Amino acid sequence: MSTSILRTADAWWVASADGATRIDTTARTTGELLMSTLTTTGLPGPVNELKLLSPVTAPCRVVAQMTNYVSHVVDTGLDPRTTPLAFFRKSSGSISGPYDDVLKPAHVRLLDYEAEIGLVMGADNQIAGLVITNDVSARDLQLPKTQFYESKSYPTFTPTGPVLVLLDPGELDRVADLRLRLWVNGDLRQDMTAADMIYPPAEALRALTRFQRLDPGDLVLTGTPVGTALSAPAKPVQLIASLLPAATRWRLFFKAQAKNPKYLKDGDVVEIAIGTDDGKLDLGRQRTVVKA
Repeated sequence: MSTSILRTADAWWVASADGATRIDTTARTTGELLMSTLTTTGLPGPVNELKLLSPVTAPCRVVAQMTNYVSHVVDTGLDPRTTPLAFFRKSSGSISGPYDDVLKPAHVRLLDYEAEIGLVMGADNQIAGLVITNDVSARDLQLPKTQFYESKSYPTFTPTGPVLVLLDPGELDRVADLRLRLWVNGDLRQDMTAADMIYPPAEALRALTRFQRLDPGDLVLTGTPVGTALSAPAKPVQLIASLLPAATRWRLFFKAQAKNPKYLKDGDVVEIAIGTDDGKLDLGRQRTVVKA
């Protein structure tokens, strides 16, 4: 049975149906906690009285997969059969808590959301646990410059948590059963299981660890399904646009995107829930508010 870990400013906790019980540990980082024996102390108390932080501490490595869901690849106008396994890095300074505000920089016009399953690494490149992440993206910076690092690394652009679910042997097989759901102001935008992944975690990590060292506490984001604000233009529009100069193409594209009401605005409430439909594997529910 999985173990649900919570973090506050002064302690680590194990969450259960009875509440949250403090872990007897001196660990200050997620990596240190994962390499220690988890022993609880005291009686459980109400979880809702805890001010929860991200259960993944920074600094750490944050690596993300690109276009890893069939539905998302198709929506961006690409072919899942020829989509390569590719990664990019994010700054761990972008990690924020599960209920912290998402801060929208003044120069960003097209702020997008991406519900993702985060893999938290343990020893020997093994997956220790799973966590909710939101790969917040400034599309107007990302697309024309193909600059993933900047567009996804601003402070608060990786809300993480509330729960770090440590997996027991065999539970990793249930990752495909996890359903990712994201709402903006109560409107369901994303709703898909991880069975839609092109490259599942084990395959992705085999490729990643050939060239990237991963230590306990590092975070790997695994892509997002269809439903983000960004969507590819229709094929005829793409064909016409391909005949235009690059500067003109981007100007027209962003002019059209500026009319898209799905991009995040000041005051928008973003909620993410990830879990199996039978409730046996539950990563909790994240709630953040966008602040300009």
